[in-house]
Amino acid sequence: MKKGLFFIIFFHFLIVSVAQIKVVVTKLPALMIENGDLFMASSLNNWSPNDLNFKLKKEIDNTYTITLPDSVSYFEYKFTQGNWMLVEGIKNGRARQNRIFDASIEPNPKILNVEIDCWEKKSSYVLIVKQIPKNTPIDAKIFVSGNFNNWQVNDKNYTLKLQSDGSYRTIVYSDLPRLEYKFTRGTWETCEGRESGKARPNRVFKRTFSTDIKTIESDIESWEDLTGAFSFFSIFDLLMLFAAFQGILLVIAIPTMQDYNRAANRWLVLLILVASMMVFLREMTNHRDFAQSYPKLLLLPNFLLFLYAPFYYFYISKLLFQSEKIAIKWQLHFILPITQFCIYLPYFLMESRIFKLKLINEDFDLKIVSAIIGVVGLISNIYYWNVSRLMIKTYKKDYSSNFSYEQNLQYLNTVLFIQAFCLLLWFFTGVWTAVMYFSGHQDTMIIERSIDAIWLIFSTIVYFLGYFAIHQPEIFKVPKSEAVFFENPKEDNFNRKSELTTEKTELIDENILQLKSQVEVYMDKHKPFENPKLTLHDLSNKLKIQPHILSKVINDGFEKNFFDLINTYRIEEFKKRMKNPKYKNFTLLSVAFEVGFNSKTAFNRSFKKITNQTPRDFFEEINE
Repeated sequence: MKKGLFFIIFFHFLIVSVAQIKVVVTKLPALMIENGDLFMASSLNNWSPNDLNFKLKKEIDNTYTITLPDSVSYFEYKFTQGNWMLVEGIKNGRARQNRIFDASIEPNPKILNVEIDCWEKKSSYVLIVKQIPKNTPIDAKIFVSGNFNNWQVNDKNYTLKLQSDGSYRTIVYSDLPRLEYKFTRGTWETCEGRESGKARPNRVFKRTFSTDIKTIESDIESWEDLTGAFSFFSIFDLLMLFAAFQGILLVIAIPTMQDYNRAANRWLVLLILVASMMVFLREMTNHRDFAQSYPKLLLLPNFLLFLYAPFYYFYISKLLFQSEKIAIKWQLHFILPITQFCIYLPYFLMESRIFKLKLINEDFDLKIVSAIIGVVGLISNIYYWNVSRLMIKTYKKDYSSNFSYEQNLQYLNTVLFIQAFCLLLWFFTGVWTAVMYFSGHQDTMIIERSIDAIWLIFSTIVYFLGYFAIHQPEIFKVPKSEAVFFENPKEDNFNRKSELTTEKTELIDENILQLKSQVEVYMDKHKPFENPKLTLHDLSNKLKIQPHILSKVINDGFEKNFFDLINTYRIEEFKKRMKNPKYKNFTLLSVAFEVGFNSKTAFNRSFKKITNQTPRDFFEEINE
């Protein structure tokens, strides 16, 4: 019985051993990865370069072997060290053609003895990490993951080895024109970060045409998962959060005000709300835990690029030109935000894990989308900035012909200045990013600091808009009958020319000198200029003269605009009172307020403009 069993086992072993193809690598150069493995990639395993089922076994005599079933009569193959960057080549280091096994022509199809001449010569990079964070666990393994290994996060072939000098190093072989990589401790949650602990962009090195070994030295500043919460909130973070919360408070406060322009304030509330929410989201997504939990929210702050400018445009339009009707073709202003949403929609619908990998790997499609949106957004915001500037300029020109008091346009000019500064930084960031990308250099710190500066400077706009909306709610109280909605500068100029032609026609038979005399008598007798809020419309009602005719009389008869005419009367009245002993104990400013000026700045500016001397000089002159 035992003898029969022995023969059965022997016969089975004989059949199995005969029914196999044994591949023996009898000669090969030193492996490029220390203690690495040898694999056979072939048409049998879909050319996988690191298939464990096709891993060769190292024998005692330093040969490598693998056995295959003899049912295979034909296949093509190559030997690798685990990836296609480390593949066998011919003697000059160039790529070799696939090896071919054909049982019909092989002299001994059961045993294949092969020799590997050399490894295909590719660009070599020695990555050296000179310093790691002090809180790195003692037993931690450090890996490098990049586009050279399809971003495998814990590829043992790219484990950094500790050296005697305390540094860590590994060798990367790649013919990619642009090397992108990051250091990790084996997972994306334990990825390297910036000094603050926030996510850092991929490290980048641009390939040269030489295949010589290149040394790249780096320092790992921090690990994202081992950074204390306190370092997450810098002065920058606190300022951004404060701006966002301040904006939310303004959104609550502004609608409760007693104001004369609720239409403008509605747009202001919407503008501040959107800006504040985007500032808040931008700040929150700048932190690792939030970004990893909600990666798609990283896209939302970018909507501000196309939403802020139209909202600000409508706010200025309603604030300066209180038109009851909505702007013509107002939908056109929101084509870009809608287009941006359509572009982002596939990413919003994408599985979070896949989208997170796209962000980590900085996939090319995301770079292209970001670049296009950045360029189009810059052009769009420059256009809206110029339109807003023209609107303010037009209003400044108009109110001097309709109002007798200065209006605080300075805060709008300040906002324009802040916007212009942001646009310049935006342009610089775009140019610098392009230069860095095409030159292959890695200087992301300047880009990151520039983007942070843009957001921080932009957040101050909320303070200016909110402050003046609350502290000067009656600003720009324009009579509706005189309001003009600014839509097209050329069309607006044409309308003005038509109005002037009409006025000239209506005044052909009028006696301008007679009307001028009527105005002078009324001004001297009733002193309407003492009203600090006097407007052309108010004066025309008192004189029973149509506003456009009165404006013509002032412009042609007095050769002044309405603003300068009223302030001339105020200054003359001021001079009379200062020479009157009755006002001896009055201050200059108190007398200025009595004659109709509404601020010290307006009084000093008008006095200097009309008399070519300051109020103080005049006071000293009359008291000599």
